[in-house]
Amino acid sequence: MAKQIGLIKLLGTIGGITFYKTQDGFLARQASGGDQDINGTDPRFQGRRDTNEEFINISKVGKLIRVAFMNLSHNISDNRVSGRLVGRLIKVKQADFTHPRGKRTFIDGKLELLEGFDFNIRNKLEDTLLAPFTAIIDRKAGTLNVSIPSFIPVNMVARKRGSTHFKIITSGAAIDFKNKTFEVSTQKSDLIAWDNTATTAIDFANTVAANSSLPLFLVLGVEFYTEVKGVNYPMEVPANKVSFNSLAMVSVNDPKK
Repeated sequence: MAKQIGLIKLLGTIGGITFYKTQDGFLARQASGGDQDINGTDPRFQGRRDTNEEFINISKVGKLIRVAFMNLSHNISDNRVSGRLVGRLIKVKQADFTHPRGKRTFIDGKLELLEGFDFNIRNKLEDTLLAPFTAIIDRKAGTLNVSIPSFIPVNMVARKRGSTHFKIITSGAAIDFKNKTFEVSTQKSDLIAWDNTATTAIDFANTVAANSSLPLFLVLGVEFYTEVKGVNYPMEVPANKVSFNSLAMVSVNDPKK
């Protein structure tokens, strides 16, 4: 038995999975009865088998992306990031017009549709970091760069209550979805006080193997800290379990392009 965690609550049967509401919330389970033929060879259920196969593959893709960026997202992601990411990946897969239904893949879809995806929907990057930035991926050089001109923190960072400092964080990854491996490079700025003092220009250069044939992904975020007796501590996740931090996919480079 599985629990529905997506933003949209479903009722009924889709692709051999029955969605229903209980006192414990919205749950999902494999449909019983004749629908069990979905796992066999009955041609009446071929469409459902195709849908299931694509969904399983997309779920594996989403998990690998989340694991690749876990070094940053472990204390940033909201509790529905998995379902939201799968939803975005389904749109990417649906843009694969070279394969029939059941054989469509994420890698042959429109990878750029991942750009703008927030790991923490409660604290979006665009609402947190107001300073302009440039994100550039150079496949030939193997660099995934972010540049942020000097800015005034009180004007360009939406401070979270209780925070006194923050860091700008970024990570670039080359992900091999076939072999389920990845190469990741992560950078963080020094602590920056939330005040009226202009920052220096911030330039990050994440590096992966040059001339990679893999999809390349670049994320950017903000991590908040609070100073206590001269020591800066990461902001703790409050009782409502909503992280103060932000992280978003800001650029994707498709090897097919």
